[in-house]
Amino acid sequence: MAIKTAVARSFFPRRGIAVVLLAGSFASATAYAQQAPNAAPTAATDQTTPAPPASSDQTPTAVMSNSAPKRGRTRKTAEDKKDEKVVQSKDTVKSEKARKAQMKINPLGKVKSDQPDKQLYDKALIAINKGRFEVARLDLQTLLSTYPDSEYQMRSKLAFADSWYREGGSAALAQAETEYHDFIIFFPNAPEAAEAQMRIGDIYFKQMDRPDRDYAKAVHAQEEYRTMLTQYPDSSLIPEAKQHLREVQEVMAQRESQIGEFYGTHENWAAAIARYQTVVDTYPLYSHIDQTLIGLGDAYASMSRYIRTLKLPEDARGRLLKNYDDQAVAAYSRVVTQYAASPHVEDARDRLEAMNVPIPEPTPEQLAASQALEDSRQTYNLANRAKGLLFRGPDTVQSARIGDPAMADPKATLAPTVSHRSEEAFKNALDPKTAAATSAGAATPAAADAAAANTAAGNTPAAAGAPMSLQDIPAGDAAPNSAVTGTSFTATPTGVAPVSSGGGASVGVTILSPGATTSTPAAPPPAGSVPANYGLKTVGPTNAGDLPPVEKAAEAPDAVNDVAGQKTPQGQQPVFDKNGKQKKSKAEFDKGEESSSTHKKKKGLKKINPF
Repeated sequence: MAIKTAVARSFFPRRGIAVVLLAGSFASATAYAQQAPNAAPTAATDQTTPAPPASSDQTPTAVMSNSAPKRGRTRKTAEDKKDEKVVQSKDTVKSEKARKAQMKINPLGKVKSDQPDKQLYDKALIAINKGRFEVARLDLQTLLSTYPDSEYQMRSKLAFADSWYREGGSAALAQAETEYHDFIIFFPNAPEAAEAQMRIGDIYFKQMDRPDRDYAKAVHAQEEYRTMLTQYPDSSLIPEAKQHLREVQEVMAQRESQIGEFYGTHENWAAAIARYQTVVDTYPLYSHIDQTLIGLGDAYASMSRYIRTLKLPEDARGRLLKNYDDQAVAAYSRVVTQYAASPHVEDARDRLEAMNVPIPEPTPEQLAASQALEDSRQTYNLANRAKGLLFRGPDTVQSARIGDPAMADPKATLAPTVSHRSEEAFKNALDPKTAAATSAGAATPAAADAAAANTAAGNTPAAAGAPMSLQDIPAGDAAPNSAVTGTSFTATPTGVAPVSSGGGASVGVTILSPGATTSTPAAPPPAGSVPANYGLKTVGPTNAGDLPPVEKAAEAPDAVNDVAGQKTPQGQQPVFDKNGKQKKSKAEFDKGEESSSTHKKKKGLKKINPF
């Protein structure tokens, strides 16, 4: 032991302590190996050696059997499985993702072939991945034109379109769309046709702008994604296309909702209701659908408050209030039931409680569906907010991740339609009997006769309770007290109807044209009838004849020279050329007195002569 330690120290002077320990361990192991044969008893020795007699003061020991234990299956716990699970490193995961992405771009990349068409195809894809799109297109064009029967024709044409798509820019994306359409025409039944249609939708999806900007790209993207979902329902790209379609419809719903809010701030309730109703009917997966429904209910409630300010009969006011209040309650109740897990459901409940209306309770199915829809939405984080600040694209963070997007747009609600419905509600509230008769299609004989008379005369009577329009005014030769609601017209000699006050009979105001006269007495009214002007004198001038012609002004006298008898000096007489135009005279220039740039300069002593 000492010899080994000394030798070790001689060879390793700097690490003496460690070598000593190693040497000691080696010596202990050697001694144990030498003693092991003597210490290990054999089976024969155990069988022949008698066991010592057991005494009362000895502790009993356990007897070990020489037979091997039975081997049985042991159930692995969750911790054992977790320990045995192989955890891939970050580099392995990254390389696997890169391999899958490469296989998606080039599924034939792993095919080993020395054919020239395969080499051109691989070379073009490598150039596309490195951003050398012009070089890639040249190689692909060579492959397409040189090897028309190659098995890489279809993939090469798709890669040619992909090179334009990956290059980006408005011109390149337009060319990519053309190439994708050509691919679908040439290979309509290929599985890659769905990929080409998906890329066409992605072209417009990448060019979408914010909701308050031009939305033409969003409309095109929606059409292309719907085409993809309809024509290729078995494609593996269906989930991705559905999600893109949800995001597109999120942007379009934001646009319509913001326009409705704008009209609401300007108290244009008909336009606001039209926009809100369009969002509710077309985009049920909109992230702020609860606010949209509340805005719709608020618009109807505002119209109800306006009705309360009008001086209307009590029964008519009650019918109008019931009409608008019921629509507001329906909008609020839809938030409480169908979107029970939305953030603004309490606002809808408060409005229903303020209207003294029982608050409905959602069913378990409605509550579960609403909760699942809200859980599918993403939340804002630092990356999303930075992206919204740096890029001009739309905000689609909170778009839904589940649910089927709308595949067809219902008929949009327009503001004129809402206005017409409001007018009909007013008419029905003010005259419910007429409304009931109109809805039943029955008309009284007197009304039918009056309508027939007006139709024969070329006049269309105004509806009851509606303001008169220009086409409701009869012609000048119409009889007095014509079948116009509450207004009488009197024929005048000039064929122009008098101005009416809008209700009752006319006040006798007559519009006269130049040259008209009222000297001709009007025919007396028939016996038992009320005079047209109620005995009032017609307003107008008594001498309405033509004015005398305007006299022509006399000609101005010729100009006379005040100094008579003097002749104009010869130098002041005007000089005329051969065409009769007066010539302009110029004063003679004395070169000795002054100099000018247009004349010759002074010479000799004249240069120093100031005079």
